[in-house]
Amino acid sequence: MECGHLLPTNSVNINGIRIWPLSLERTPRRIVSLQPSATVTLRDLGQLDRLVACTKYCVDVCSEAGTGRHIVDDSWTAHADEIAATRPDLVIASVPYQEKSVAEILKAGIRFLGLAPHTLEDIYTDIATIAAVVGVPDRGTEVVARMQGEIEAVRARTRHLPRPRVFCEEWGKPIIVSQIWVKELVESAGGTFIGDPGRQQTPEDVSQADPDVLIAAWCGAGDRVPLEKVMRDRGWNQLRALEQRRIYCIRDEFLNTPASTLVSGLYALAGAIHPEIFLHVEGLRQISDVPAQSHTNRRAVV
Repeated sequence: MECGHLLPTNSVNINGIRIWPLSLERTPRRIVSLQPSATVTLRDLGQLDRLVACTKYCVDVCSEAGTGRHIVDDSWTAHADEIAATRPDLVIASVPYQEKSVAEILKAGIRFLGLAPHTLEDIYTDIATIAAVVGVPDRGTEVVARMQGEIEAVRARTRHLPRPRVFCEEWGKPIIVSQIWVKELVESAGGTFIGDPGRQQTPEDVSQADPDVLIAAWCGAGDRVPLEKVMRDRGWNQLRALEQRRIYCIRDEFLNTPASTLVSGLYALAGAIHPEIFLHVEGLRQISDVPAQSHTNRRAVV
């Protein structure tokens, strides 16, 4: 009789997904991360010692990753030979990824893990997957539980508050609406998300929507979005949000890095949406000196 191998009994369940840890001899010891979220997750799991190379964007988000490691190009510009020179046994990257580079990495016998999350549930699954791959699934459960606990706590504080209409953009030229997970965070922070996540919008689209709160978190821009110039260049001097000075920049990594850093983004969003409740939050900058045309006067003219 042919018998299959028994599955290990120390599995964990994360969001309905059953995860079994790999045996220690099979877990990767030399990891290249081309994705800041993966680098943050390795840190959260206590597994940065496995990281042999990462990108400069990883170091921007997770400064602990910058010591004693090779800095390689990111997912869009990475070269397989540069990665292979670090002798990794696992590469973690975002998807889409250069097909030629993926083929060369796989041909070299290196495992490749591509991440493409859209929702918070996807992000939790990615954390659980990385935790299982490096052999610490229980720590993955803990990281996810902490994130879920923080989000639920903010949701509870805002549940019975008014829900301002919020527009969030992750890029400015062209205007691209923030991702689905940002929509979920805005709703948890007590706002109503407007726009189609991940899609392009025109300045006229946003003017027509006339949000109560406008937030810019541009990929790669840190907290340096030039809010005053953006409002002038787009002709947004009549927006309700500008009249009420509810135009904000949130640090890029707080909203665009799908990892535990999103908890900081959640509190920054809450500070923008309900400043009367969430005071002195980190990573939030408010517009300063653009004169606004009275929204009341504009409505009267219209």
